[in-house]
Amino acid sequence: MENTNEKILIEAGLSEEQALVYGTLLDRGPQKASALATWTGIKRGLIYKVLEQLETMNLVEKKGGEGTVALFSPLHPSSLINMVEARAKSIMLTKETLTYSLGGLASKFNLLSGKPNVQFFEGKDGVAKVIRDSYTAKNEILTYADNEAMNKYYPELNKENVTMRKKLKLKKRIISIDTPYIRELAKNDDPEITERRVVESIDSFATAMQIYDDKVTYITLDPNKSIGVIIEDASIYKMHKTLFEALWDNAKQLSL
Repeated sequence: MENTNEKILIEAGLSEEQALVYGTLLDRGPQKASALATWTGIKRGLIYKVLEQLETMNLVEKKGGEGTVALFSPLHPSSLINMVEARAKSIMLTKETLTYSLGGLASKFNLLSGKPNVQFFEGKDGVAKVIRDSYTAKNEILTYADNEAMNKYYPELNKENVTMRKKLKLKKRIISIDTPYIRELAKNDDPEITERRVVESIDSFATAMQIYDDKVTYITLDPNKSIGVIIEDASIYKMHKTLFEALWDNAKQLSL
């Protein structure tokens, strides 16, 4: 369109017909539908539909009718700001939903193409996404974890994880480092969802790892470098599961 105001109205969210009708009302003042059809070149049947839409948007006011010819007047364009703000909120919500769902969509694409699906996240929110992905597990979760570090750096997330596993009845086998802290912590393990064994001669786990549903996930145990990674690939999953089972068979059972 050549009219600058009509371009602005379209950018604000109006259709071409809505912008043309509203712009004409602003230029010429209150009009009958028949006159608007003449001024805009829009068919009369469509004019009524467009005017109804503009009424709903609080941009047009209808006066008269039922025995008299209705007159349509423009309302203050400040309603356009509300429309733009509503669109902005909708776009932000859509972006958040897409961001949360993108990993799953990418996973399907990569599985079709035969490529491993790798998702990388940063910050505490990123770590939370990786941890919460395990809530979708359909089978047992296998974990290497330094629970002392987890409780130190991510106490809320660790508490949430235990609560959600109980709620979802997600079973987990954990390999931890044999320390007094772990032995005391293990006294509170729920045997219905948690089985733990320990290994010696390891100072610490630099990351926590979870293995489930063809996925291997990592989160760093460093508050200055919070990173989370999800790798989805059947072969990588199988290798890590095999290594876990080998270490599990040689790990020490706790006598509490």
